[in-house]
Amino acid sequence: MTHERLAEEIAGCRTCAAYLPHGVRPVASFSPTARLLIIGQAPGSKVHETGIPWDDRSGDRLREWTGLSKEQMYDPSRVALVPMGFCYPGKASGGDMPPRPECAPQWHERVLDFLPEDRLTLLVGTYAQAHYLPQTRKLSMTERVRAFHDFLPRFLPLPHPAWRSAIWMKQNPWFEAKVLPVLREAVSGHI
Repeated sequence: MTHERLAEEIAGCRTCAAYLPHGVRPVASFSPTARLLIIGQAPGSKVHETGIPWDDRSGDRLREWTGLSKEQMYDPSRVALVPMGFCYPGKASGGDMPPRPECAPQWHERVLDFLPEDRLTLLVGTYAQAHYLPQTRKLSMTERVRAFHDFLPRFLPLPHPAWRSAIWMKQNPWFEAKVLPVLREAVSGHI
């Protein structure tokens, strides 16, 4: 199977249709040459509308953190964008609902099989971190991000870049001082 065929299968997925109040629209982007993998939570309402991953304020903040331009981020030959849930799960009180639990087990391993072994994976938010760093489930997201060196060179955990992250960054100034320079250097070495 080619990565193009897998992308077509993902686009045609209807596994969670009964649970998605806004309909099915899987959003993911990848290719066999992408050495940077960004695993986030799930598309938000704007991304659901456009079909473009991270096409919202969170994406703007993530690009600012990583130093990626829009052109770089949306070039699947350089950057794979593979959320924990490929479809917008809908709203919950205080934000979006969690990603559907069926998605990552159904698709991630198949997508990752196409990506280079020497990739850097940014684990953006708690859902991605819990899935890919199961040994850290007892830690808070802040504790995981603070211990980022423990997971390099393969993984780099980050907070979700939603509007709330501005408050979190003020409470945790070490993130901007210590994590962002390492993040930008690691990202530039993988694109």
